[in-house]
Amino acid sequence: MFWLIIISSLFLANIPWMTNSFFLIFKPIKKGFFLIFAELIIFYFLIGGFFMLIEKENIGNIHKQEWEFYVITFCLFIVFSFPGFIYKVIWKK
Repeated sequence: MFWLIIISSLFLANIPWMTNSFFLIFKPIKKGFFLIFAELIIFYFLIGGFFMLIEKENIGNIHKQEWEFYVITFCLFIVFSFPGFIYKVIWKK
């Protein structure tokens, strides 16, 4: 289960950087940093909600977390998106 969380988080964190479309559906004129950051925030909440549901199904309840947990996991999600950032910004074609 742990590896499923890590791999799916890595995948979702890099989607905004790897594609030029917004949520893989809408094609923007130019996808800037703020649009990519908005996608990262929404994907963070999407993956967090999905794994909260899995936690509830497996354990039976969701453990209460304070704000520090969410700040740390969001920072980790940003770190997971670093390969996509390198691909899009540093290695421009």
